[in-house]
Amino acid sequence: MKFRTAKRHLREGVKNIFRNGWMTVASVGAVTTTLILVAAFLALVFNLNQMAAEIEDDVEINVLIDRTADEAQIKTLGEKISVIDEVDTVEFSSKDEQLKKLIDSMGEQGKSWQLFKQDNPLNHVYIVTAKTPTDTMGIANQIKDFNSVKEVNYGKDVVQRLFEFNKYARTIGLVLIAGLVFTAIFLISNTIKLTIMARSREIGIMKLVGATNGFIRWPFFVEGMLLGVLGSIIPIGVILGGYYYLDTKISDRIDFSFVEILPFNPFAWQLSLIVLAIGALIGIWGSVMSVRKFLKV
Repeated sequence: MKFRTAKRHLREGVKNIFRNGWMTVASVGAVTTTLILVAAFLALVFNLNQMAAEIEDDVEINVLIDRTADEAQIKTLGEKISVIDEVDTVEFSSKDEQLKKLIDSMGEQGKSWQLFKQDNPLNHVYIVTAKTPTDTMGIANQIKDFNSVKEVNYGKDVVQRLFEFNKYARTIGLVLIAGLVFTAIFLISNTIKLTIMARSREIGIMKLVGATNGFIRWPFFVEGMLLGVLGSIIPIGVILGGYYYLDTKISDRIDFSFVEILPFNPFAWQLSLIVLAIGALIGIWGSVMSVRKFLKV
């Protein structure tokens, strides 16, 4: 495309924005509202994914070793666990280390366990993590049949519910975002449809004098893109302001270790660019949908 032609398409697209007056304002306002919701859901989904990933990464399998196993049997068990394809790490923890962890975790009440230092009732343990957290249950089922294994603990019911919840939460979030994006596309598409209908005679004359469909389409593509970009400005401001407040004022008050939002920089800026790109893309796609039908005059 020649520079002069591209300049003409850009100029016509900008003219269409001002020519439509209140229709443009209404369309930009509707797109703005939709993109604010899209941005909010994106921020929520990204942070939930981050939290879910951190929780999943903390899932461990505790393999309690039979107290009658000798050093050679314990070593053999560790080697058998480590060769499982899905296993990421295998760490040995002696019964004395396990007792120390128990005492430390119980605070003041842990002092009563000091009495067991001389006759430790706990087991040696292999702490196993999976390369992919969802493989945890399969690994545990393999290990429980090995020799010298007394018990395998990984919180079966809790872990299974956790993985299911994370799966459904991600799916629902993506569906909601997709629904909002299509709503924005519909709004922009309707605006441009009205523009094309109002200029159908002019478009017909342009076709009669030899203008190609591409030549006629481009100003509408530019118009749609500009509507999307204009509609993304306020959502980006809301993202930057709201997320900065959340990161600096609210996150420090949350006492749960697993609830930790993504840091403002670079996440908020990345999210802003995503919203800007979504705005431009839905504007262009809205134009494509409307022009395709109404250009046949």
